[in-house]
Amino acid sequence: MDGHGEMGLIGENFDPGFVGRMKEDGYEIRSESDNFDVASGDDQDAAADGPSKKKKYHRHTPRQIQELESFFKECPHPDEKQRMELSRRLGLEGKQIKFWFQNRRTQMKTQLERHENVILRQENDKLRAENDLLKQAMTAPICSSCGGPAVPGEISYEQHQLRIENARLKDELTRICALTNKFLGRPLSSSGSPIPPHGLNSNLELAVGRNGFGGLNNAGTSLPMGFEFGDGSMMSIVKPMVNEMQYDRSAFVDVALSAMDELIKMAQMDNPLWIKGMGGGMESLNVEEYRRNFSSCIGMKPSSYATEATKATGLVYLRGLALVEALMDANRWVEMFPCMISRAATIDVLSSGTGVTRDNELQVMDAEFQVLSPLVPVRQVRFIRFCKQHSEGVWAVVDVSIDPSQDATNTQMFPNCRRLPSGCVIQDVDTKCSKITWVEHSEYDDSAVHHLLQPLLSSGFGFGAHRWLATLQRQCDCMAILMSQDIPGENSTGITPAGRKSMIKLAQRMTYNFCAGVCASSVHKWDKLSVGNVGEDVRVMTRKNINDPGEPHGVVLSAATSVWMPVTQERLFDFLRDERMRSEWDILSHGGPMQEMVHVAKGMGHGNCVSLLRGSAINANENNMLILQETWSDASGALVVYAPVDISSMSVVMNGGDSTYVALLPSGFAILPGISPSYHGGRSESNGALVKPEIDGSIVSGCLLTVGFQILVNNVPTAKLTVESVETVNNLISCTIQKIKAALTLT
Repeated sequence: MDGHGEMGLIGENFDPGFVGRMKEDGYEIRSESDNFDVASGDDQDAAADGPSKKKKYHRHTPRQIQELESFFKECPHPDEKQRMELSRRLGLEGKQIKFWFQNRRTQMKTQLERHENVILRQENDKLRAENDLLKQAMTAPICSSCGGPAVPGEISYEQHQLRIENARLKDELTRICALTNKFLGRPLSSSGSPIPPHGLNSNLELAVGRNGFGGLNNAGTSLPMGFEFGDGSMMSIVKPMVNEMQYDRSAFVDVALSAMDELIKMAQMDNPLWIKGMGGGMESLNVEEYRRNFSSCIGMKPSSYATEATKATGLVYLRGLALVEALMDANRWVEMFPCMISRAATIDVLSSGTGVTRDNELQVMDAEFQVLSPLVPVRQVRFIRFCKQHSEGVWAVVDVSIDPSQDATNTQMFPNCRRLPSGCVIQDVDTKCSKITWVEHSEYDDSAVHHLLQPLLSSGFGFGAHRWLATLQRQCDCMAILMSQDIPGENSTGITPAGRKSMIKLAQRMTYNFCAGVCASSVHKWDKLSVGNVGEDVRVMTRKNINDPGEPHGVVLSAATSVWMPVTQERLFDFLRDERMRSEWDILSHGGPMQEMVHVAKGMGHGNCVSLLRGSAINANENNMLILQETWSDASGALVVYAPVDISSMSVVMNGGDSTYVALLPSGFAILPGISPSYHGGRSESNGALVKPEIDGSIVSGCLLTVGFQILVNNVPTAKLTVESVETVNNLISCTIQKIKAALTLT
């Protein structure tokens, strides 16, 4: 920094008048710091007195940055009085405040320009694609009346009439195929496929009526998928694809209709198709009975694949239309099931549906499903999602995988799982809640699953219907609390209602980051590490954070493993979430007691909450650290996630401030419903039904514990991972598991 007080962009021999001219032209002088840090006044004076001395820069604290960011949102151009007030409140010099706002405005301008460039580039690509289509149409023109090629010159009257008649017959055949699909419940294309010898089972009927639900429409005059008769031609609501993917649209419509019909039938049928468990909760599929009643709409099952299929029914405190909106939006779908879906995207919309009800909406989606364990590969699926409103207050949403033979662009992707007709039937009960019947049916390659987790998946506890339903019920409880004016809490002195909501949002981000660090994501490569004392393998991965303000910058090491624990889920969950017992396993407690300062409830369950813990500090630095913790438990499992946070950042959050800039590195535990490793599953020779272990039976006598840690090993993003860092986190996981077993007297 030179004697004029400008920042590091100005050299020693720089013309001072150039800076004035740049400011008159509307330019702003930026700092060298990517974090908008500026030198203090003392450093500037030191630089003026002795230019040969090494320049020192002081980085702003997280609290200063949060205060500046909050003020910038309200007033990007503060006057001299406002800058002096900020200077006094934050302990910064007036020039530091001035330069920070200059740099922030410059960054905002750059981001806006970059966003505009992206939009212009997309528009350019769209225009180029339209131009290519017009060129292609000009090379092979088609007659609008008969559908034949537009041949230059005169053609005979008879030939022209034959072409028109041919086009009319094609439309008529397509209409007949659509009607046949509706009443047979089987796809029938216009290419002359044979009609199956059996039709609908006339005994199948839903309790909600027969007005078009599940293809049992008595009127028989309306076409499926929103097709309507007009002036003798059939109009499809299927819109042109933006990315021109190579697949047969009509085939997808056939598959969607067949999948919807199968879902409805499976949702309403009971024994012998579904075998109920002893507790009366989750039901498992009788495979032989299924094969007698249904035929696959996506081809034959690979010989190496295993089958899992379950059904569960329950009430959720959410209206049916609101749930449909969430399911048909990929981003909201991921937010509703953060521990089950690592990522999802809508890659094409074949039908935008009718009105606000999403009736007849048809999408092509990609998704990755996960179990909270690094020993289970992520299930990557490309599938069709079809939504249908069958009557007032009744919807059904069905998923079915795309047959690779129908998708020329995706022949090598998603090799480990196929999603057979799965989804949910939603029926409004009153103005506040709805009844959900969830069906999950998949075929997957179990050879890549660790032997410790194979019983969990084969029994349906890993990706089963009860897990989806339990997660949905818990998330609906949490959403109700977030939308309420008064959030129930204990030990919440000093926190505002806005602060409670801000804490819950921060905890949700912490949990999502924990799941990303534990599950075997397809984005990151997991390195296998042998552990001698744990009994199972530890998976280790690294990632580099450069721009994310919600995580410390540098190289982050994530390590996780899963082990069998011969104790119940409830006992292990109560032990891990109890702050009084935390010193038994947590090295951050330093053997001292922990105290719960804030408790914010997230649901009806006693353990579903967000807490702020504080321990006994050994040195002065630890007086500024707190532990943010989120815990929940339901029929699908339990979770205990925590991360150290500083007091200044949490004070802003507890007053309702923005939690985006609170840096977190979460660690914690995921508890999965346990099935003893000695259980290998089995099938009855008489009916082929999968024999399921019961939660309260003798087979289920423990649970699976996933332990995950995230550690900042180097604050330089370009640094390399060292062997010492891997050994440290390996020893940390091993020691933590041994301490938990010792505290529960399991050793």
